[in-house]
Amino acid sequence: MRPALTGITATLLLLLNTLILIGPMMLVALLRLILPGKPLKDRCARSVMWIAETWAELCKKIFALMTPTHWDIRCDVPLRNDTSYLVISNHQSWVDIPALVQAFNRKTPYFKFFLKQELIWVPFLGLAFWALDYPFMKRYPKAVLAKKPELKGKDLAITRAACEKFRGHAVTVVNYLEGTRFTPEKHARQESPYTHLLKPKAGGVAFVLAALGEQLDAVLDVTVVYPEGKPPGFWQLLSGRVDRVIIDIRVTDLQDALWQGDYENDPAFRRYVHQWISELWRDKDARITALKQEA
Repeated sequence: MRPALTGITATLLLLLNTLILIGPMMLVALLRLILPGKPLKDRCARSVMWIAETWAELCKKIFALMTPTHWDIRCDVPLRNDTSYLVISNHQSWVDIPALVQAFNRKTPYFKFFLKQELIWVPFLGLAFWALDYPFMKRYPKAVLAKKPELKGKDLAITRAACEKFRGHAVTVVNYLEGTRFTPEKHARQESPYTHLLKPKAGGVAFVLAALGEQLDAVLDVTVVYPEGKPPGFWQLLSGRVDRVIIDIRVTDLQDALWQGDYENDPAFRRYVHQWISELWRDKDARITALKQEA
């Protein structure tokens, strides 16, 4: 009974936090649409980010108050909130999102996710995602692309357009290279060569690098591990049944060569990007094994 009560109370507090701050955020977002001039629009954009960071910080306090979860955050260098980062992370559970909030909120610029288009219909949060300029991606099945080849590359066009909006502002762009949450079934279906990861997809991150490469200062290579075994669901987190989450962060400089080529039309450059991602993914797979053994 106690976990259920904890979960219900934590859910109500998170909902209250969202309801209180969604109104001011939407008001400022609408003002950004109608106010003239770039300086006023930029001021509104910064205000939206401040509200989002406040919301995230209050969420952290709610988790600290209601749950026993220890967020084991490991980072090899100090982070900055006045520079731009590319975050590359593995993805296993909805708990990955609060894990990133715990690790990065008010330590780096507020992060931008590339989201499934369906999430715009989530009550309250969909509006917040719109106000925060999160790009909404629509993925088309292979059968649809076969019938309508003109839809091919639509996601990458959205990626490019979204990144243009980020240009000139300090930003943290989050990219889940696997494109979906890890499950044993997906792992087997893909015949993934990695023990703990799905096959990475290079296209999205290549276009982020092409659009923002000059602005991005470093890559934050994030590895999230749940040492208790199977990745927990969000309700398990809310009800206080997640003891520890490891968030391992490696900060690496961004090589200029990764964004100075033509990913779409240059096969040699495309192979170079794929090799970089493959090496990163092999290292991450080995790191997950080591962190699980340590735990």
